[in-house]
Amino acid sequence: MITSALHSATEPSSTQPRVFLQAGRDRRVVQGHPWVYSNEIRMDPETKALPAGTVATLHRVDGKALGVGTFNPHALIAFRIFDRDSTVRLDEPFFLGRLRRALTLRDRLFEKPFYRLVHAEADGLPGMIADRFGDVVVLQMNTAGMDSLAPTVLAALHELFSPADIVFRNDARARAQEGLADTDMDSDAGESRPVGVEEGGRTFAADLASGQKTGWYYDQRDSRALVAPLARGGRMLDAYCYAGGFGISAACEGASDVVCIDSSQSALDLARKAADANGVGGICTFTKAVAFSELERLGKTGERFRVVVADPPAFVKSRKDLNAGLRGYRKLTRLAAALVEPGGFLFVASCSHNVTSEAFSGEVAKGMAATERSGRIVRAGGPGLDHPVHPHLPETAYLKTLLLQVD
Repeated sequence: MITSALHSATEPSSTQPRVFLQAGRDRRVVQGHPWVYSNEIRMDPETKALPAGTVATLHRVDGKALGVGTFNPHALIAFRIFDRDSTVRLDEPFFLGRLRRALTLRDRLFEKPFYRLVHAEADGLPGMIADRFGDVVVLQMNTAGMDSLAPTVLAALHELFSPADIVFRNDARARAQEGLADTDMDSDAGESRPVGVEEGGRTFAADLASGQKTGWYYDQRDSRALVAPLARGGRMLDAYCYAGGFGISAACEGASDVVCIDSSQSALDLARKAADANGVGGICTFTKAVAFSELERLGKTGERFRVVVADPPAFVKSRKDLNAGLRGYRKLTRLAAALVEPGGFLFVASCSHNVTSEAFSGEVAKGMAATERSGRIVRAGGPGLDHPVHPHLPETAYLKTLLLQVD
């Protein structure tokens, strides 16, 4: 399931390996940045020989301790700081404290336990994602360090609120950058089945085993609540609908009919299940198609909608994809905007962390211009409140959203 390096996590800090920065490379760390890059570290033979995921203390060249964290000599982000106190042990009490802090915040924000519980560095747990679905938790361990500490994390989670099941989704692309292999879904309770998600008084279905990401996109919670009422009394199109979050919400808010498009039949099955569960199956249709092709076809037939949502998967998965991805956002906007009735709304999003807000907005503007239609940005947004951002890692604010009214 997950390999263990508990021995390094429980040893006193004085016996843990020490990793040294190069001379003059401590400024960012001292100012609070939680990452240290490989070219900032003194990579002597002893340091290079440390196993990936080793718990170690970080030191300035003169020996001054700067914190404790995990080290991977083979990764670009070589050291990830967990705590500025180098005497802290990354043991079960430590993780229990961090998890309790994260849980306290979410309990203040949400009435029911459906949210992102841990958002990596922003919650003081680098490399860890945890989404909560009632009494079930889905974990992603995306760094070698967090992967090695997984048994300790599990013990802390069970101590905190005794989840009925903990599901591991160690198939994220980030693991490859750490030299980690993808692993099959694993679960405390055995085979995992779709679970219910409660949001905005509605019930949806999430496939924790093989669905996208952890099974549900909590990051778009606020956007779904914003967009759904705008479709009241009109038609709504949900492109890349996945499990129907936007489309079913709009149907429940009074849209006259909703068209959900996705290339995945399993995703459409989840959306259909949600439509039936919420009593709006009769006004929703589900089309299995490639979004670009279907949007173009609908445009040629003169279809128009009060609200069009275009929330695609990441077009830019690495920097080499940037130019092609930006053109993709431009084309998507052009095709989607053409389907909006005058005075209606277009919601378009990018979850590509390599795309800046400025670049995304620029491509959306070019796509709008290509339709020869005008409009205005009503709201520029990002992820929900359960996806906080570390103050020194603005690049991790990956989600960009734009809501436009189209003339």
